Amino acid sequence: MLKNDLFLRVLNGETTQRPPVWMMRQAGRYLPEFRALRDKYDFFTRCQTPELAAEITVQPVDIVGVDAAILFSDILVVPQAMNIPFEMKKGVGPWLPNPIRTAKDVAQVTIPNIQERLGYVIEAVKLTKQMLNNRVPLIGFAGSPWTILCYAVEGAGSRDYATAKEFCFTQPELAHQLLQKITDTTILYLKEKVKAGVDTVQLFDSWGGVLAPDDYRTFSWQYLNQIVEALAPLTKVIVFAKGCWYALPEMATSKAAALGVDWTCAPKTARQLTGGNKVLQGNFDPSQLLAPPAQIKKKVKEMIDAFGKDHYIANLGHGILPNVPVGNAIAFVEAVKEYR
Repeated sequence: MLKNDLFLRVLNGETTQRPPVWMMRQAGRYLPEFRALRDKYDFFTRCQTPELAAEITVQPVDIVGVDAAILFSDILVVPQAMNIPFEMKKGVGPWLPNPIRTAKDVAQVTIPNIQERLGYVIEAVKLTKQMLNNRVPLIGFAGSPWTILCYAVEGAGSRDYATAKEFCFTQPELAHQLLQKITDTTILYLKEKVKAGVDTVQLFDSWGGVLAPDDYRTFSWQYLNQIVEALAPLTKVIVFAKGCWYALPEMATSKAAALGVDWTCAPKTARQLTGGNKVLQGNFDPSQLLAPPAQIKKKVKEMIDAFGKDHYIANLGHGILPNVPVGNAIAFVEAVKEYR
């Protein structure tokens, strides 16, 4: 039995004294303990070494006091396993030497054996569960098929993913083939994570917001929803689609247990768009964590008041920034825990 199951109780629809709190990218560069490991091991070595991934995952539980841990990994481990050889290039970020652009490229993308190609993630889940020792739940995650397609076709990060959009609009059959392969792999991957012991899963659609509403439905949501449908009988699923407030009404009719909201959508608006009683997660602007702790605490209280303490998980509207002082991250978490 979990010592702190607040996060799971809210996902189950229960009324609680306060909201649970965790932060996207909480296992990351703002922590000196993380930077010490970063200086010794490259990015994918940390992802691919279960002992390192587990240590990094547990750091914010020990240091910041969050109500849930999220496994340290990356959304790009899935395409790597699918014969899309991403690298992490210094000063560039995700980098693919030969982006997916042709029918031949798509044909070479495979649906892998998860245990063979991603067994290191499964081992990291098991090891992390041991290290957490039932203190808090563990979240597993994956990227949305659309977001992974963006990186695979663009070949690197981009402001608008114009090349990825051109690929979808000029070669839609190929785009749908690639999206389906990513979807099928992601379902297999997350099912293995659930078997290994994660308590819930989150889907990150980081680049959904570059699509118009109709295109979002066509190239992103239908594939996200396939994953939700496949995983919902096994675990609670959270969907976070940055910049996609217009899709909240449709998402609210899905089997997703919770929907993430970024800081560009007001809490009141998010409640109205989702019908009032869907569990929502978010939406503190990560840059607000650079303000003085007293201001952070004031803003957090205002945020919870606006969402309402029930059917709500306190979080950021995107990942924590690397230059946030640890004390400010702690102030954010404390403000939620002190909420009355």
